Amino acid sequence: MAEYTLYTNPMSRGQIARWALHEADADYDQVLVDWEDKGDLLRLNPMGKVPTVVHHHGGHDHVITETAAIRHYLAELSAPALLPQTHEKADYFRWLLFAAGPLEQAVVTRAMGWEVPPEREGMAGFGNFDRTIDALDGWLASHDYVCGGRFTMADVYVGSAVDWGLQFGSIPTRGSFEGYAGRFREREAYQASKAIDGELIAQMQAAS
Repeated sequence: MAEYTLYTNPMSRGQIARWALHEADADYDQVLVDWEDKGDLLRLNPMGKVPTVVHHHGGHDHVITETAAIRHYLAELSAPALLPQTHEKADYFRWLLFAAGPLEQAVVTRAMGWEVPPEREGMAGFGNFDRTIDALDGWLASHDYVCGGRFTMADVYVGSAVDWGLQFGSIPTRGSFEGYAGRFREREAYQASKAIDGELIAQMQAAS
């Protein structure tokens, strides 16, 4: 048995977990989840969401859900070189959780066509879409990666948000985002993981 099992669907955030597994050079098996029949996934994750990762360790199965948590867990257990150094921790956790919170909320809210009234922006974790995008833009305009000049596991999560946002138009095209994407898209782990999911998507489309 491999050390990890990835429950995923290639047309999902499971792509982010696969990229993280490849960055960690982790030994993993995959279980492809059908949206109509989620099978064993519901036992592991009652939300029925992918990605879900199971770590088979020390005679126990440890279930990790939530994409930001999966990334950091893999760094802690299998890729310590991708963890932040002491002086990088503030930036690492700030932007990892910024992407998981305000950025995710802002993008989904915009995609759903919901508008937060200006007088109620204080109740929303992201304030408004433009302010959220400007905050990330301002950081990446002066930093090659989340922690400055070095790629860390936080870049898998933040990078995926930028990657998908540029691909699907859910975030605006800006020089800082394009430059950042250009850097992480050159990584071997990114290319290997995307190739696997791309092939799986092609197979699914051919069978439909």
